[in-house]
Amino acid sequence: QVQLVESGGGLVQTGGSLRLSCAASGRTFSDYAMAWFRQAPGKEREFAATIDWSIGTTYYTDSVKGRFTISRDNAKNTVYLQMNSLKPEDTAVYVCAAAYRAAWVPTAARSYDYWGQGTQVTVSS
Repeated sequence: QVQLVESGGGLVQTGGSLRLSCAASGRTFSDYAMAWFRQAPGKEREFAATIDWSIGTTYYTDSVKGRFTISRDNAKNTVYLQMNSLKPEDTAVYVCAAAYRAAWVPTAARSYDYWGQGTQVTVSS
């Protein structure tokens, strides 16, 4: 089992920034690609960003490109999502996910084996 625990969410105004963290435990962190998904009120779950297990290749959904940056620190078993220039439409529960390297499909939620419980991000005005 892999346990994922998110933190760093909160309430910010339009144009503000937040950094989310996801701490992993239980398995070899470096064998997993990591991702952030989000679900806004009344909307379906949406892929936001992902990073591979070693080289650092990243993918982003179009709506966050240029504003969000995903990164990881394998020594700390932690993945981050730096969110800048936040907009009200970024309001959502942000959930961390892990996909085993051999089965990883970057934007496909069903390729991810483990999921956190989520952290709320709210962007006002």
